[in-house]
Amino acid sequence: MAEQERTGHFVVAVDGPSGSGKSTVSRRLASATGARYLDTGAMYRAITWAVLRSGVDPHDADGVSKVAADVALTIGTDPAAPHISADGVRVDAEIRGADVTSAVSAVAAVPAVRELLVAAQRALIAAPAPIVVEGRDIGSVVAPEADLKVYLTASAEARAMRRSAETAADVAATAEALARRDRFDSTRTVDPLQQSADAVVVDTTGMGIDEVVDRLRDLLFARSAR
Repeated sequence: MAEQERTGHFVVAVDGPSGSGKSTVSRRLASATGARYLDTGAMYRAITWAVLRSGVDPHDADGVSKVAADVALTIGTDPAAPHISADGVRVDAEIRGADVTSAVSAVAAVPAVRELLVAAQRALIAAPAPIVVEGRDIGSVVAPEADLKVYLTASAEARAMRRSAETAADVAATAEALARRDRFDSTRTVDPLQQSADAVVVDTTGMGIDEVVDRLRDLLFARSAR
């Protein structure tokens, strides 16, 4: 019997800081269970890309809100080929650039942006098909009724090494950038990065990707069997 048939419909919320392995683990888990995959961070990055394209200061809340309200996002949830477009333009590569990365926390902190995107995320989650959703406030805000909530974490050193390997950036500089973003995301007024009280904490520091995916899959099956 296929794994998705054994688990039925489900929502898995995967939260955690940058470099904890959320994206890779969430995509692999979605593929392994026949679920859809939603990277909510990509949605905030796409809005940030649109803000920068429009020449708006990322710290101008009113300007950012207007751009966010006007841009049309299209999100693909196939874990084998996730994609995102802004006003019909594929921006998968562009949203991973340094300019967007340095501005996304400021844009994501704007209440109107969060309200808009949380509503869009909930609409996607509500579709009648299983889904694995990753982000920073999924279990606490976006999908508090998720069947499984996981908070992935890792040591600061491990996270910096992983991220620098992805971007070919200096490890020390990457560690500093991650620490700065952690502080910003954890202390923002609206929907800060936080661990849900009922989330299962998984420290991925000494774990391989397959090991983490197997751990989450076992947790999901255990929950669905209750």
